Amino acid sequence: MTVVTRFAPSPTGFLHIGGARTALFNWLYAKHHQGKFLLRIEDTDRERSSEAAVEAIFDSLKWLSLDWDEEPVFQFSRAARHAEVALDLLKQGKAYYCYCSPEELEQMREEARKNGGAPRYNGFWRDRDQSLAPVGVKPVVRFKAPQEGETMIEDSVQGTVRIQNSTLDDMVLLRADGTPTYMLSVVVDDHDMGITHIIRGDDHLTNAFRQTHLYLACGWDIPQFSHLPLIHGPDGAKLSKRHGALGADAYRDMGFLPEALCNYLLRLGWGHGDDEIITRAQAIEWFDGTGIGKSPARLDLAKLTNLNAHYIRETGNARLVELIQPHLTAKLGRELEDTEINRLLHGMNGLKQRAKTLIDLANASLFYCEVQPIDEKAAKFTTSEAKALVKAVADKLENVTDFTESAIDATVRIVSEEQGEKLGNIAQPLRVALTGSTISPSVFEVMEVLGKEETLNRLKVFILE
Repeated sequence: MTVVTRFAPSPTGFLHIGGARTALFNWLYAKHHQGKFLLRIEDTDRERSSEAAVEAIFDSLKWLSLDWDEEPVFQFSRAARHAEVALDLLKQGKAYYCYCSPEELEQMREEARKNGGAPRYNGFWRDRDQSLAPVGVKPVVRFKAPQEGETMIEDSVQGTVRIQNSTLDDMVLLRADGTPTYMLSVVVDDHDMGITHIIRGDDHLTNAFRQTHLYLACGWDIPQFSHLPLIHGPDGAKLSKRHGALGADAYRDMGFLPEALCNYLLRLGWGHGDDEIITRAQAIEWFDGTGIGKSPARLDLAKLTNLNAHYIRETGNARLVELIQPHLTAKLGRELEDTEINRLLHGMNGLKQRAKTLIDLANASLFYCEVQPIDEKAAKFTTSEAKALVKAVADKLENVTDFTESAIDATVRIVSEEQGEKLGNIAQPLRVALTGSTISPSVFEVMEVLGKEETLNRLKVFILE
């Protein structure tokens, strides 16, 4: 059997961070078994669905490198096929027409509430003679759910889950206007797409019982279910806007690397021993569907940020420069010059050591592109005494021909000895003069990256200000 999984988002907005994890788990499971990962856009809600949302989902999945096999399936375009299945069930006596008005349905629900039951349809037209149908009323098509016994699901995550069939109502398959409902469309699409394993959030667990009976009524194999606990906020409540960013695209805009986000999402509810840093290749090798916890995972932005810092340090300099360029051009209001790009490439090893996000990295890189204003904390290093020390260094550097980090270091140490000053008391004013800040990579490294001419120019400006 070829394993076939699917990710089936509704295009009503961004790719939710929980949806991104679901897509990742489906993708990894398929790859682990050398199977297929398919994408279905559940766009039956025409009022809320949009092309922009579809593109946002595609874009986020591509950013996360969760490539799908085959062309995406658009659920709305398959409405005729869904209706065909419902009408076939009708012919077999496994479904029936229901003529209840909205008012009658509400009355049924109210009576059920009064009697302490769940507010639902009571099966009024289930076995009623269709000749009694009211004239001019367009019926819905309802599924004949079993009324006795129980339904059992062997879920790969939740274990054995049971429900009494008496709690299942006769769900609508086709609305009065002939359009299929979500429950019908999902089952038909999953069957027609050959889905063997359904991995999704546990908010769909109750749907699985109803869908199971649809599979059985159609004579189709039931996929293996795996219902994942949802992601909660740090406070243990269901993830919502008050917890911060909800969309995968927002994390990209915040400066997170896709591999860091995927690593973090993988560890939200799944583990492999004590491993925290997990490569894509390792994830494919290890993710066999076991090891998923039953309890909701809590989103921890600080943990994600620390993980992102690790991935930034491990990322190649050329890629980092490419990734931060949009941030830099936005800040500078212009395109970067070749000289500036070369400086960034040369200086990236020092810059990336302390950056936690690409935004941090871009901001820390600005001084390699343009002279930066001296910030408030750095202002205390602009005294006449500090400028005198900087001048002494500048005078010595004029004669340095091999303008390398080691040669610059040796030169500044000579000035330190001659002036009777600690090295730190000289290095900090130099750093402020060159970067505008008290925080940067090694000041000697900064000088080498800037080059002799730019370094001396900046030092002279600082001395004269």
